[in-house]
Amino acid sequence: MPKTFHRTDRVSAQIRRELGTLVHNAVREHGLPSVSVSDVEITRDMSHAKIFVTALMAERSEEAMKGLKELAWHLRMELARAMKLRHVPELHFHYDDSVDRGERIDNLLRELPDTVAAEKKREGNEE
Repeated sequence: MPKTFHRTDRVSAQIRRELGTLVHNAVREHGLPSVSVSDVEITRDMSHAKIFVTALMAERSEEAMKGLKELAWHLRMELARAMKLRHVPELHFHYDDSVDRGERIDNLLRELPDTVAAEKKREGNEE
């Protein structure tokens, strides 16, 4: 059976590519912390788009999100020029903390062998 691709999936992929470039340029132009577009979800009627972004410096993510939300209208107009759509969806920026959570889990797992080795050493001394 052939795999079906919904129009919203194709449009969200195209928006993700275009916004990646536009956001990168806006970050440089307005002096915002560096961010990248990680995912785009579009409503079925294509009137709204959730734009998920990750920040390279997690501690400055709030500043980056505030700047992107202020630039949302401008980015939407630039997106309209870049894409051939009758109606460009409203852009709603959300911070994607999955990278931060992944780093935290990775750090915890890296510390785990040290904890296990220290516990075994302590148990060996008690006997």
